[in-house]
Amino acid sequence: MMPLNVAVPGEENLICRIGGSPEVKKHLEDLGFVVGGTVTLVTVLNGNVIVNVKDSRIALDADMARRIMV
Repeated sequence: MMPLNVAVPGEENLICRIGGSPEVKKHLEDLGFVVGGTVTLVTVLNGNVIVNVKDSRIALDADMARRIMV
């Protein structure tokens, strides 16, 4: 298991765990990040990431990306 921001770009990853407060978990779930779902890292820019999740492209800051374990 590793944080999303250190995953290999272009590879599809399975979301294993989402950390943080209940509010953060709910926010990420609303964006489509659910345990058992898949996410593909598109690119990393200064620790911030752009990902594809559920047919959407989403940008996350480095702190949020570290809470998603793949």
